[in-house]
Amino acid sequence: MRPRQARPRLLQAMIDAFSLPDLRRRILITFGILLVFRFVAHVPLPGVDLEALRQLFERNALLGMLDMFSGGAMRRLSVAAMGVYPYITASIVMQLLLPVIPQLRALSLEGEAGRDKINRITHWLTVPLAGLQGYGQLVYLQREGVIASAAVLPMATMVVSLIAGTMFLVWLGERITEYGIGNGVSIIIFGGIVAGLPELIGSGFLAKENFGGLAFYILIALATTVFIVIFTEAHRRIPVQYSRSVFRGSRMYRQSGSTHIPLRVNTAGMIPLIFAMSLVVFPGVVASYFANPTGAEPNLANHIMSLFSPSAALPMGLFYWGLYFLLTVGFAFFYTIIIFEQQDLPGALQRQGGFIPGIRPGPHTKEYLDGVIKHITWAGALFLALVAIMPFLAREITNVQVIQLSSMGMLIVVGVVLDTMKQMEAQLVMRRYEGFIK
Repeated sequence: MRPRQARPRLLQAMIDAFSLPDLRRRILITFGILLVFRFVAHVPLPGVDLEALRQLFERNALLGMLDMFSGGAMRRLSVAAMGVYPYITASIVMQLLLPVIPQLRALSLEGEAGRDKINRITHWLTVPLAGLQGYGQLVYLQREGVIASAAVLPMATMVVSLIAGTMFLVWLGERITEYGIGNGVSIIIFGGIVAGLPELIGSGFLAKENFGGLAFYILIALATTVFIVIFTEAHRRIPVQYSRSVFRGSRMYRQSGSTHIPLRVNTAGMIPLIFAMSLVVFPGVVASYFANPTGAEPNLANHIMSLFSPSAALPMGLFYWGLYFLLTVGFAFFYTIIIFEQQDLPGALQRQGGFIPGIRPGPHTKEYLDGVIKHITWAGALFLALVAIMPFLAREITNVQVIQLSSMGMLIVVGVVLDTMKQMEAQLVMRRYEGFIK
């Protein structure tokens, strides 16, 4: 091991990472691709009234939150306005279809070749989903006066441009996965969120007259980050023993070993938040097409929009955020059960000659693991639900209105940072350096 100077551990690990040519090349490639992504996010679509678009974002808090995920690309209505989210949607749809369609389930069991075919199908599914999402956004913006022309050819051109922007970002993400470091698609989303932080910090200075509330708001954000790190890394270890027969000459010997299965407390990740937000926002989006314009007498659609608005104040805000809380808990159980069934841990243990001490293989093992995963999922589901309503709680407690923290954004940022640090840690440890994590 090379001699070290007396430097802080994290700083020394970063210096070690850049001292390795292959790891330095991967880091520079990742930063270079993120720079390309930021350039693409500033390429606007033609025929857009930017002033009307700015006013629309000031009126609609939901659009402002979605804009944060795109790194400002939606506010400028660039070709990257949809980001990689159609691809994320296609990936979720494929995961839900795997246990339902036998052909897809058979592909998932074919190893690397099967995964490549499923990935190709996911790419093809992304195209129509991006087209539908892009067309829906453009129709809404045209109705709000942001887009002047509703002719077929300009609209088709803009839809194709949005599809191309999404697929280009997916391609950039895959290049990061292959030649850079970390999960490429996640890092693209991470880059969009981090790009919006300077504006978020600038908004914080606007709340300087409420200094106490702003300080408490920052404290809540830091506590939530620690909360996310703890539950992201939390898992329950299930002890497992393996036994096998080894022949030495004419004699057979029994060998045994022990290990454990780490069952994550938050197996579902942030997917329940996406499902819950999609459902709780949908009624308000549909109602916006039938609502009377600002200044006119409100109709039923206007009341539905107010009821399903994330910016609604108390007591109306309790309905939106309470529904969001309950849906997040429900989808956490739903998605965890689906993922656990796809993994088929009891079957894998039985095929590999493993068993849980004190539990019979087969149905008894499945019953035991199902019980464990349901118990720990309660902690994961409540954690996700609390993180989901954190922006509402922080806003109501501190009375800071100008800053909009996103629960999904914080989950993504923390998850990507932890995953990337682990990959760099593995690269450093493999070369006998000390890593980032002690």
